Amino acid sequence: MSSKTTKRSFLPGQITLEKQSGSAGGDGVDNFVGLPVIEAAPHTRRPDWLRVKLPYGPVYRKLVDLIDEHDLHTVCQSARCPNMGECWTAGTATFMILGNVCTRSCGFCAVQTGRPEPGLDYDEPRRVANAARIMGLKHAVITSVNRDERKDGGAPIFAETIRRIREEIPGCTVEVLIPDFRGIWNALQIVLDERPEILNHNVESVPRLYRRVRPQADYQRSLEVLRISKEQGLRTKSGIMVGLGETEEEVLELMDDFVRVGVDVMTIGQYLQPTRMHLAVEEFIHPEQFRRYKEIGEEKGIEHVESGPLVRSSYHAERHV
Repeated sequence: MSSKTTKRSFLPGQITLEKQSGSAGGDGVDNFVGLPVIEAAPHTRRPDWLRVKLPYGPVYRKLVDLIDEHDLHTVCQSARCPNMGECWTAGTATFMILGNVCTRSCGFCAVQTGRPEPGLDYDEPRRVANAARIMGLKHAVITSVNRDERKDGGAPIFAETIRRIREEIPGCTVEVLIPDFRGIWNALQIVLDERPEILNHNVESVPRLYRRVRPQADYQRSLEVLRISKEQGLRTKSGIMVGLGETEEEVLELMDDFVRVGVDVMTIGQYLQPTRMHLAVEEFIHPEQFRRYKEIGEEKGIEHVESGPLVRSSYHAERHV
């Protein structure tokens, strides 16, 4: 029913560089710095319930061309989402704004980490709205990388993207999956003032695992994003991954926190290791446990819990409005 790995994950500060004598590459340089050899996490065979179809077909190809033509990014591609084939073949996609380089280094995420190009692309909202119109979207999902180098966190681009979509596609509902803006509430307010139909901010994992899973994030700060958003009358949504070493008790306690801050929609999905250099899967959670989480969460008072091995934050997003 489950398969576990015990491969150790390293955190910043746990690896030291040592000087070594001898020549490097035959150039005769002494006392070069020897980089540590970090063994990649082993490949773990996925159970049958995690098999997905590869993207294919003319609709999928048309979307790929559309995204490229408008110089846009999707979280579907950058995060290597397992549902990309299903969603893109159905003609839906989640746009990722503010570039494709993130200032954070979460252990689970395949999005590139580094220093983004300075400044913001103020034409990006127009391109996103135009692509959404061509795609015929009735519900648009917008997410982003973290832009922690900016005080506004890129919030003005979120706001302008919401406005542009509504101008370009009257009646289209908008869901935003936002970062925590480092707890700078003025930046958050820029997004909230545009009144998106769904305000989504993922806590991703249980608090005990944050140092390993989300080293630059803070669980209580994420809850505060959701609380403030709910207090202002927005429909709120958040999600977690399981299979990273959490216990059922921890997941249920997290659900209690969601009820306390007023989360309306919760998503629960299986963590899948995007590359061998990311955190290893500790356990493949059986579909029956996902059904149990859904039942318990809704009994506790969360209006809707989308729970399943392949569930991701934007999966069936149009159903959550």
